Amino acid sequence: MYDSGCNGTDPHLRLPVPPEAARKHSLALAGLIREQIRRSGGNISFERFMEMALYEPGWGYYSAGAARFGEPGDFVTAPHVSSLFSRCVAKQCRQVLAAVPAGAILEVGAGSGLMALDLLQELEALDSMPERYFILETSADLHARQEQLFASRIPHLLPRIAWLETLPEQPLSGIIIANELIDAMPVARVALEKGALHELCVGHDGGGFYWMKTPAPDGPVRASWDRITNGLPGPLPEPFETELSLRADAWVRSVSAVLEQGAMLLLDYGYPGYEFYHPQRDRGTLLCHYRHRAHDNPFFFPGLQDITSSVDFTALAQAALESGMQLAGYTSQAHFLIGCGITEMAAAMQNGKDCPDPAVTAQVKRLTLPGEMGERFKAIAFTREFPEALIGFQFLDQQDRLWRQV
Repeated sequence: MYDSGCNGTDPHLRLPVPPEAARKHSLALAGLIREQIRRSGGNISFERFMEMALYEPGWGYYSAGAARFGEPGDFVTAPHVSSLFSRCVAKQCRQVLAAVPAGAILEVGAGSGLMALDLLQELEALDSMPERYFILETSADLHARQEQLFASRIPHLLPRIAWLETLPEQPLSGIIIANELIDAMPVARVALEKGALHELCVGHDGGGFYWMKTPAPDGPVRASWDRITNGLPGPLPEPFETELSLRADAWVRSVSAVLEQGAMLLLDYGYPGYEFYHPQRDRGTLLCHYRHRAHDNPFFFPGLQDITSSVDFTALAQAALESGMQLAGYTSQAHFLIGCGITEMAAAMQNGKDCPDPAVTAQVKRLTLPGEMGERFKAIAFTREFPEALIGFQFLDQQDRLWRQV
């Protein structure tokens, strides 16, 4: 047994108490997870726990119908900060669509649909509409919310939008985009202690869910760990805990196989490999969000909070390169937005006023300042059969950071 104090009633978290209906919902999901633990012989992998907590049909955080995004939810994404973010992404899409005949856009995990809305409106204003705008969305609730948003705001564009539940069967030309998707993919957790690698699993007793250490068996977890640690400049301190995102690597390989010509653009928060597995980051990067409060207890009321892990961008790049893609750029969100023209767009929003609009200025600062979203969030892009340099990385391309060891 390990760290059995982590459960949904930890008084030290000082998180808001959920309403009674939400508590009952969480207890029902916790019951399903407990049954999974029982059937599995007393514990399940954290990867499986995270999958059920976030995606269990009808019960998981992203599957149960409550508000998740923006001020009414638990966290704010860049598209909710300002339409400037999505308009910049649209400028990058426009460049790719102009060079790819009959190009389409595939957005994976569109969330509230706000980025798609602003992006399509910008592309329409630029006379650069894609042939189709595909949305891969596995949540029936989010699909319904997205469709309702588009029907109320851009009904004339609905015929151009199509929802998918799986990746397209036919090769796609154009651009594939995903914003804050990979951080929510279930991860394995491991601990290095006394020279031995353990997998951190989840058990349950009368007091709630708790961490359990089990020897990491031969298989994908150990193979991933060996591949990562062999590329580090030196040994890690002990004890050392971290996450392994096997699903993210597999996802990049699957999506890469779909793209026939064009680009894939991913925006998320995380680090190059040498920073992700830095000796000082010895407790990993697991982070949870509930009512705009961040904490590190994934067992707090399952189904009511988001659970995320930072992205290892070096691992993503390696998976894409091994799939035959070309690395087209890696940089901070701030530099990507500058490359796409956020400064010029913000200036145009001033409507000729002598004094800057405080609201627009605040939005730009939140999106670009290092202490806000500008540095923590990154943009990475891959291309296939696309010779042009992408505009989002023309201001500053930091590809070399992906392969740095110190």
